[in-house]
Amino acid sequence: MPRVLVQAAALPVRGGLVCLVTSRGGKRWVIPKGMIDPGHTPAEAAAAEAWEEAGLTGELSPAPVGSYQYQKYGTTHEVAVYVLAVTAEAADWPERPVRRREWLTPAEAADRVAEPGLRAILAAL
Repeated sequence: MPRVLVQAAALPVRGGLVCLVTSRGGKRWVIPKGMIDPGHTPAEAAAAEAWEEAGLTGELSPAPVGSYQYQKYGTTHEVAVYVLAVTAEAADWPERPVRRREWLTPAEAADRVAEPGLRAILAAL
């Protein structure tokens, strides 16, 4: 039976727009996401990823607004998505050298992401 890796993601929102970041390789648009470190909650992981990948902080929704799956290296990844109401945007952040961020309407963001489940979450905003 294939293993499922659980991740958490932040869906940054501000003024009716959402923030996407490029993947490390710069070829795909994604939301900040990553593994949940031992001793951390999924919400804590989502907040940490928003800072590390996009330089964003704010108020995180207490519960996920949805989840989606994707395949990578033959493994299924299940991603819980938390809305982050952005209150601060840093000019510099840990992964700035390898990522770009862009603010888009939810419809524009849905057109840019590859994962159908994430598209559905964006379309529901």
